[in-house]
Amino acid sequence: MSIQSLGYLRVRSSKLDEWETFARDVLGFMPAYGPDADAQYYRLDKYPYRFVVVPGDDAGLEAVGYEVGDDRDLAAVAARLEAAGVAVKLGDAEAAKERLVSGYLAFEDPAGVPVEIFYGPILDHVPVVTPKVSGFVTGDMGMGHVVVNVPEIDPAVDFYRDVLGFHSRNTWNFNAMSMAFLGCNPRHHTLAFGAGLPIPGQLIHFMVEAATIDDVGYAQDRCLDAGVTVSSSIGKHTNDHMISFYCVSPDGYMVEFGWGGLQLGEPEQLTTYQITKPSFWGHRPLKP
Repeated sequence: MSIQSLGYLRVRSSKLDEWETFARDVLGFMPAYGPDADAQYYRLDKYPYRFVVVPGDDAGLEAVGYEVGDDRDLAAVAARLEAAGVAVKLGDAEAAKERLVSGYLAFEDPAGVPVEIFYGPILDHVPVVTPKVSGFVTGDMGMGHVVVNVPEIDPAVDFYRDVLGFHSRNTWNFNAMSMAFLGCNPRHHTLAFGAGLPIPGQLIHFMVEAATIDDVGYAQDRCLDAGVTVSSSIGKHTNDHMISFYCVSPDGYMVEFGWGGLQLGEPEQLTTYQITKPSFWGHRPLKP
């Protein structure tokens, strides 16, 4: 019943015009069509979407969507959540159709983050076209990773390990700031938590991984050309060895655009070390 990957992110925003330019022209996502005519859907691969922006006055997370294998896996997740005392909402057929999936459930995790678990994305078999990026690294490892802001690290980590089957990867503690990184497939981490970070809202950043290092350089150039703030220069992380840079989304949280992330031999391989700095080199702050 284990979670397989980060399947999609759904965010709310009142800045849909800015998101259209940012997602399509800067990040290089492919615009797609979805059931909600007012929302923006974006593809990275064969899936009907990986990223959705829905209209809303309060910018933030609408849902973090994790994928499981099939209906029995979804039922097993629902049973474990209910046994842990979590209120679970099972999506009916119409609601699933609106998500372009075969079935899903929704709940809030202990930190109040809205989560959806789904199976069976409904494919349209239209070839993905990303002319600004040679390709994105997805497949069995999913969309990438997401980092969320939580009041306390330990309850969040315990919940995702004990109830949802994630695996510990590593931790980082620096002054009042602490982080924990968890994985569910060969990608080093699919999910991370930050506590004590001076960042408003639930979403700290999400990461997409491109197929070549040139894709990263070109993406950073597109940010600079478009006037998008590059908050951290290109660097190499100590934990997942990702070479990446960070830019600021229209709603203020970060997007990490990377290449060459560490892949573990087995999804359940533990790498429970503690890092003492985030990067071997680079990732220098450029603007507040």
